[in-house]
Amino acid sequence: MEIKENGKNEITEEMLYDISDSLIAEVEKVVVGKRDVVMMLITALLASGHALIEDVPGVGKTTLAASLARAAGLSYKRAQFTPDVMASDITGFNIYNQQAGQFEFREGLVMCNILLADEINRASPKTQSALLEAMEERRVTVDGKTYQLPDPFIVIATENPTGFVGTYPLPEAQLDRFAVKLRMGYPSMEEEMKIIRERRDASPIDTVNAVADIEKIVAMRDAADKVYLAPALYKYIVLLVSATRKHAKLSLGASPRASLMLMKMAQAYAFMHRRDYVLPEDIASIYRTVISHRLILSQEAKIARVDTNAVLTEILHDTAVPYDSGEKQIFSPPGGDEK
Repeated sequence: MEIKENGKNEITEEMLYDISDSLIAEVEKVVVGKRDVVMMLITALLASGHALIEDVPGVGKTTLAASLARAAGLSYKRAQFTPDVMASDITGFNIYNQQAGQFEFREGLVMCNILLADEINRASPKTQSALLEAMEERRVTVDGKTYQLPDPFIVIATENPTGFVGTYPLPEAQLDRFAVKLRMGYPSMEEEMKIIRERRDASPIDTVNAVADIEKIVAMRDAADKVYLAPALYKYIVLLVSATRKHAKLSLGASPRASLMLMKMAQAYAFMHRRDYVLPEDIASIYRTVISHRLILSQEAKIARVDTNAVLTEILHDTAVPYDSGEKQIFSPPGGDEK
């Protein structure tokens, strides 16, 4: 596959793979020891999916979002969610211009490529709901008029664990619109020593270089959309998702939106691994990250302190992986050879 840029230069598939590797390397200049998280966030970007990062304060959630925006060469805005933030701050509003004698639209914070919704669960439910249309439709409606958001557009939301002072739980409808839910975790001793050494004199985010731009990110996203998915894997995805709807330990299973996002994330994940076809291992690797936040445990499971990831691991083990009768993988495109 070859992609033309501005009618002059040609960006090959190999070059797009190299850009994805460069994105990881640039973000890792700042975010130490979290390669899996960095990888999954870039995968979500290429799948046009939003990301929710939940963890305690101070582990680098905001830094991760800012460094990705800088490395990708995308416009970036940060919304610090507090109880007094209004929906119009997010979507935009109309203001009367006395000189012109008419109302003018003032853009809200969503008018960017990457919106960091920092501590999203500190805002009121009304303000949180202002993001729903933007996340699903990539547009906002203000006073009956619709405005399209820039392309690409994703929300990277951070939240403190439920139970922290001043937090509101996110509604299920909003959680379902996030492609992935990630956790940073504390660094190891060696990683933390490296962090404080590198930040002694300056912020390492200043060393992050833009290795892509809007056109290249869109080209990577389009290439990920074209990653081949064998017919057997469509059934595998639906089996994995539908199993959550009838599991005894779950009172709410995943929606068809989850199936769609699992497919798109699997395609982007395969692309990040320099393949133009999806393997069952790709789906299994991202399954818990894509699905866990969409589920509600049954009361009995909560009392028994069962974790949603444990339930999903059980489903993975119980769901047959699709292979043909000869145990040969059959997942590469027709006429293509596995790499």
